[in-house]
Amino acid sequence: MRKSKPKKRLVLPDPVFGDVRVTKFVNHLMYDGKKNTAFAIFYNALETVKSKMPNEELTALDIWKKALENVTPQVEVKSRRVGGATFQVPTEIRADRKESISMKNLISYARKRGGKTMADKLAAEIVDAFNGQGGAFKRKEDMHKMAEANRAFAHFRF
Repeated sequence: MRKSKPKKRLVLPDPVFGDVRVTKFVNHLMYDGKKNTAFAIFYNALETVKSKMPNEELTALDIWKKALENVTPQVEVKSRRVGGATFQVPTEIRADRKESISMKNLISYARKRGGKTMADKLAAEIVDAFNGQGGAFKRKEDMHKMAEANRAFAHFRF
């Protein structure tokens, strides 16, 4: 490569929980640089999650972390041309990419949901992901099935 790798940017922790992962999630959630709006949506979603699951002994933040963990894929398939054929080669995912994929999937499937506000949609998707269902969880399962089906091509890994 000609250019050097870009430096990793420092992400500051969020004001309420003091967690860097929350800020990263809000950065993915944000549109047009409106970070305050994104934070408001996220915190309202956590309030809704807490009200939807009153008998759960975990906090809303812990429920969100568990939901993220449930939708985090371990392997993905990458296209690799060998000879004239294109193979779907299963590869393991780096830790930072895992986190990013899980956040993006959770947000994109929340946006596709039906509901009044984005906070409600996000809360519903978080609850579903926590319970091992919903669009983002299904996406992870599909990724794992694809990788399992193409396990024979794992020796083409690069």
